[in-house]
Amino acid sequence: MRNRLQKAIVALIVSWLTLFVLLPNLMIIVTSFLTRDDAHFVSMVLTFDNYRRLLDPLYASVLLHSLNMAFIATLCCLLLGYPFAWCLTRLSPRLRPLMLFLLIVPFWTNSLIRIYGLKIFLSTRGWLNDFLLWLGVTDKPFRIMFTSEAVILGLIYILLPFMVLPLYSSLEKLDRSYLEAARDLGASKLQTFVRIILPLTLPGIVAGSLLVFIPAMGMFYVADLMGGARNLLIGNIIKSQFLNIRDWPSGAATSVVMTLLMGIMLLFYWRAARLLNNRMDLS
Repeated sequence: MRNRLQKAIVALIVSWLTLFVLLPNLMIIVTSFLTRDDAHFVSMVLTFDNYRRLLDPLYASVLLHSLNMAFIATLCCLLLGYPFAWCLTRLSPRLRPLMLFLLIVPFWTNSLIRIYGLKIFLSTRGWLNDFLLWLGVTDKPFRIMFTSEAVILGLIYILLPFMVLPLYSSLEKLDRSYLEAARDLGASKLQTFVRIILPLTLPGIVAGSLLVFIPAMGMFYVADLMGGARNLLIGNIIKSQFLNIRDWPSGAATSVVMTLLMGIMLLFYWRAARLLNNRMDLS
């Protein structure tokens, strides 16, 4: 009876993944090699033009701009999240669950609603400018919205918890005996951080960076609301290809390329984690 139940659960999971993961991805891959048709969206004519079109300078510039903003957002999340995660690990066991709860609370609200709130806060007549004018820091409101900086702020605002949680997990598992040994051997705080803490928490850094970098390139609504038409992410291109110009094959080809890039990043994470485990085993 138990074996039958296990087989039924495995079959249910495999069926679910096949129906809602494998088949949709196969449909996207097949569509990327078809031809656009105004009447039926796609025509059963095989072509590689959808991938050749991605080499166009326009697509290349949008991709580079998207990668640049995603990289800056990831770097800022890392610089903010690492000390925050370190401070979490130094808190008392009673206070730590409360801080983790406060970190996770924003996930209970839709990210689109939070972006609208941030947009109101940063607008020309928003609370931030009103506060700066009240302090006398400036005599006229700052223009923050509809810039690349506003898009980066929106990405950081949404994705920072995704960086903090993997870093917190790595720092919490850090063996304190290594730190004590480094202190006994006369290592400075900087040497201890660079040679011990940073290498041992590398999997958390890579995992957090991937969890921020990959979604940052596809959050088209953040670019739409915070950056306007001049600050597009690659997700805006995919959305426009599917919904606006109805060019499903081009949108599918762009999605396939993005998926391949994500796979390469995940492979990098796997190699980094494997290299670190090998070093720890040798030591």
